[in-house]
Amino acid sequence: MMQTKQILTAFRYGAVVAGVVAVCETAAADRIPLTIEFPPPLSMGTPVEVNVPNLEPTGVAQRRAPVMVPENTINLARNKTVTSSDEWPIIGELEYLTDGIKKGDEGYYVELGPGLQWVQIDLEKPSELHAVAVWHFFSQDRAYHDVIIQTSNDPSFETGVKTHFNNDHDNSAGMGVGKDLAYVETERGRVVPVGGVVARYVRLYSHGNTANQMNHYIEVEVYGVPAE
Repeated sequence: MMQTKQILTAFRYGAVVAGVVAVCETAAADRIPLTIEFPPPLSMGTPVEVNVPNLEPTGVAQRRAPVMVPENTINLARNKTVTSSDEWPIIGELEYLTDGIKKGDEGYYVELGPGLQWVQIDLEKPSELHAVAVWHFFSQDRAYHDVIIQTSNDPSFETGVKTHFNNDHDNSAGMGVGKDLAYVETERGRVVPVGGVVARYVRLYSHGNTANQMNHYIEVEVYGVPAE
């Protein structure tokens, strides 16, 4: 009797495992590479040496495999409300971050004051998110310090916070030492996978850059599946 029970248990377990594998294979088959429209390159101004201790080697980002996403993934951030720790930007308007325009020229970016600053996008509903793409400033070689990307369903980011990118190598932002590398800004920005997290708010931090103490954003795109 015991042997029969063990055989039945093993059969049921095997059936469940096979079912899980089948579901996973189907889910993977439904994924497609995320397609992002990148702006043309732009180089202006006097080059400034990018000197940070945790800098990513040149060309690494271009060799990364594309983020795989569900077929119905869209940019959920388009024209959504943006708030910031700096309520009065020095240059530009916060709405630039989600207006769909990714030009690097004057008049298309927001400049926030010095120090640690954040911008936050309200997606209006908790949604399944798969990637966040950010363009800070790419008309001049520079790397931004303490770039941190988080999601939450709490607008104050006090509970349920998940960190998806953190290149703060010395914990100067006070949110822990990050494992990600600093990177030189280009027209390709930085695309960060967020693994299907369900969240309503996306917050991005920075703490000046290698060219000056200011914080800049051209565009932020949040790719996910629209909430029903």
